[in-house]
Amino acid sequence: MKFSHQIQFNAVPDWADYYLPYSNLKKLIYIIEKDQLASKQDHAVDEEHGPSERTALMDNNDASSSSPSAIEETNRRFIEALNKALDKIVKFYAKKESELYDEMDRLLFDYDQLDPHQQTQPPSPTTLTSRHGDDAGAATNEFPRREALVDVESYTLPPNILTQNTSDMDFEHDNENAIEDQQRRHHHNQRRSYEDDTNRNGKTVWQGMEIKKRTVDLFVLLSELKSFVALNMTAFSKILKKYDKITSNNLKRHYLTQYVNQAYPFKAATKARLNERIQETERGYAFLVTDNNNLDLAIDELKTHLREHIVWERNTVWRDMVGQERKTQSVGLGDSKQAVLRTPCGSFIINRDQLIHGFFLVASVVVFAILLSVDIFGHIEQNRCFAILVFASMLWAGEVMPLFVTALMVPLLIVTLRVMRSDDGEFTRLRAPDATKRVFAAMFSPVIMLLLGGFSIAGALSKFGIAKAMATFVLSKAGTKPNRVLLVNMMVATVASMWISNVAAPVLCFSLIQPILRTLPVDARFAPCLIIGIALASNLGGMASPISSPQNIIAIQNMSPAPSWGEWFVISIPLCLVGNGIIWLWLIWNYAPEKQITHIHPIRASSEPISWTQIYVCLVTMGTIVMWCLAHSYEDLFGDMGVIAIVPLIAFFGTGLLTKDDFNNFLWNVIMLAMGGIALGKAVESSGLLHTIAQGIEHWGTAFVCSAAMGLPISGFPNMNAIAQENELGKPYLSTKDFVLNGVPSSIFATLCVTTFGYLLMKLVGF
Repeated sequence: MKFSHQIQFNAVPDWADYYLPYSNLKKLIYIIEKDQLASKQDHAVDEEHGPSERTALMDNNDASSSSPSAIEETNRRFIEALNKALDKIVKFYAKKESELYDEMDRLLFDYDQLDPHQQTQPPSPTTLTSRHGDDAGAATNEFPRREALVDVESYTLPPNILTQNTSDMDFEHDNENAIEDQQRRHHHNQRRSYEDDTNRNGKTVWQGMEIKKRTVDLFVLLSELKSFVALNMTAFSKILKKYDKITSNNLKRHYLTQYVNQAYPFKAATKARLNERIQETERGYAFLVTDNNNLDLAIDELKTHLREHIVWERNTVWRDMVGQERKTQSVGLGDSKQAVLRTPCGSFIINRDQLIHGFFLVASVVVFAILLSVDIFGHIEQNRCFAILVFASMLWAGEVMPLFVTALMVPLLIVTLRVMRSDDGEFTRLRAPDATKRVFAAMFSPVIMLLLGGFSIAGALSKFGIAKAMATFVLSKAGTKPNRVLLVNMMVATVASMWISNVAAPVLCFSLIQPILRTLPVDARFAPCLIIGIALASNLGGMASPISSPQNIIAIQNMSPAPSWGEWFVISIPLCLVGNGIIWLWLIWNYAPEKQITHIHPIRASSEPISWTQIYVCLVTMGTIVMWCLAHSYEDLFGDMGVIAIVPLIAFFGTGLLTKDDFNNFLWNVIMLAMGGIALGKAVESSGLLHTIAQGIEHWGTAFVCSAAMGLPISGFPNMNAIAQENELGKPYLSTKDFVLNGVPSSIFATLCVTTFGYLLMKLVGF
């Protein structure tokens, strides 16, 4: 593995911007090399032969013939870049060291306050026995130094993280594990005995657990800070070695001696102070878990926590690296099984998924052809529109082709089959040119602009770390239990849909959970559970307020007298609460996330000060949300919420905060899917099919039932956004099967709530 990849793989993700920019410095070296070659006219390649692929950019003779001033200028140029990186590293280290040492001081104070009724204090250097049985500090009165962290350069991932088989481990390693397990069981029994004594003596268990967690977190951070110094030291050494090799200079020894070793993080005294702080956490942890009796047990447990954290962190970085590579090179990963198709002409190897999709496609085409040939509604436009509706729904349900491709087929069929009618009252069948204008005008609707505005806000929140801060806040309130996190995010999605519509709300909610999804294993069941939970809750949020979905506005306009906002809330809010509770229980029963993951890995809160850029992004976001909430009060000014969605697009892209690459990374497949759904809805309305089917359904509860339609990926905009969510490997979190197993039952539950509990509430209000 190249060192540029090693430094990325071993770096602490949250500190990635503060490591030596190894790749950039490598590029600078090659630029310097080319510049030196261009300046040596007297060593140019003979014009007759010209340069070849074997011609070196710079040989030793060229370098040795360089004037002292040229070498000096070259070194100055490279040293300036190194000094800039070194200054950034020093400032970050000093800031992080100050934060962690302050936390260590607070922790030591809390150790003293943990049990005021007993004389037990955190262990002094002379009270603990070392791993080798020596009296720690008996002769020197100083706690012996020990390595208690996983060194970045020597530590390697467990085989399973690299998809190797754990059975390939050798017998010696298994024996070591067995001995360690036996020792761990012995230490565990000691700790259980100590904890029982602790409870009997009246210590506050919760307070002790909280301090124990802080101690582990501090040990991990201090260890990572030590590895930060070691990794940067290695990076300086390697990049200087490469520079000297390519430019035939001797800068490495001078720069390391005069600059790096003299910088604050790399001084011996600084490293010694950091080691002592790490040892203080070891002694403190021994005080908490063994009552000062066993330092070895404390160090073993802290090492275990650190190792687990490093494995998780590197796994996350690995997934990010694969995701970036996939976006750059369009790498596809698949694990579909193959089947042998035997025919009279021979045997063919075919993908099983392709075989199933092929049969489903044939069935869809047959049903489509049958529906086109029969007269169901008495009007050719309605018959053909119904055939298109069933055909597209079957393709979407079976995922025969990408969902957005099926969506693109919809306007093609609408125009060629001429299902559109005029809206002049005569309802004449439109010709293809007129139908084309109507369909494409409908496809780019205000809803599409609303999606684009939501994507821009979500992109800004994610790019500048605001989404991570919000996710950290949610986890701090909801805890790390998957079931509770699911419920809290569902309620957030419903409340957001209540005020900014169920089109923009899921876009924002999905951006907020991205930091949580990154902490989960690739195959974690909680990931699809959380995504579909937000989608279903956003659908329910579509009934929460008069402005949360279009059908609510239409229902109010057709009611006499129209319900007030208060009357609407009296009915909708209890329905949303009950509906969310039922769906939450169903998802927990169906996915059982806590059987696989007992807790979510906590997201480390950023200690960076709030920047003016983040303040600007928050102001634009909040301003847009407020305008969305008040859009119907200022309809004469804005016209539609889609127009307001242009504001964040201009505010973020116009200022350069978001770039064209960010724009290209929008979920355009969701937008195309939405366009196809809008076109199909317009055709159903224009052909008269909607009027025929909905004739006689005029009561208010129908608006609520519309929000209960969530059985398929195309049932609503929240579902469309959910089906498009992918992990770093490009694999979708959800499939149509997830919606069939969860969306269909949820639709039934929500409909039953509306027709029973909701009906009673409507009667109480007077409707």
